[in-house]
Amino acid sequence: MTNVSLRDATPTDAGRAGAILSEFIDETAWMPRLHTRAEEVAFVGDMIDWGWVTVAVCDAELAGFLARNASDIHALYVSGQCRHTGCGSALIDHAKREETELSLWTFQANAAAQAFYRAHGFVVAERTDGAGNDEKLPDIRLVWKKEDA
Repeated sequence: MTNVSLRDATPTDAGRAGAILSEFIDETAWMPRLHTRAEEVAFVGDMIDWGWVTVAVCDAELAGFLARNASDIHALYVSGQCRHTGCGSALIDHAKREETELSLWTFQANAAAQAFYRAHGFVVAERTDGAGNDEKLPDIRLVWKKEDA
């Protein structure tokens, strides 16, 4: 595992975190681009303003972020060059220390995310046809519960 430090996001992190989100959309063939890059930065900025975002820093670079409102994870993204280095695990483990239960949605097409979350103890709670999300892509709700809770 790479040496990763976590901290609360600051407003100046919105640009880099938004770029990480945009990078994922750009490199994912099945993911439609619904928003401009500026809108993605603004969206991340809003989540930072709400106090939802924790960032992972590796080698003095913002490498990923997790946005969480209490037990609901709204976003977890790690830059392409930092995947499989422990950044995502550090972020999810931090959230697990703060909550007794977590839930999130991921797309059914995102096999890598599903494998990551299952490796971290999440289980499938619900599947949909995507009618309820902006992308209109089939999705899956995953949940994790602390064993001793």
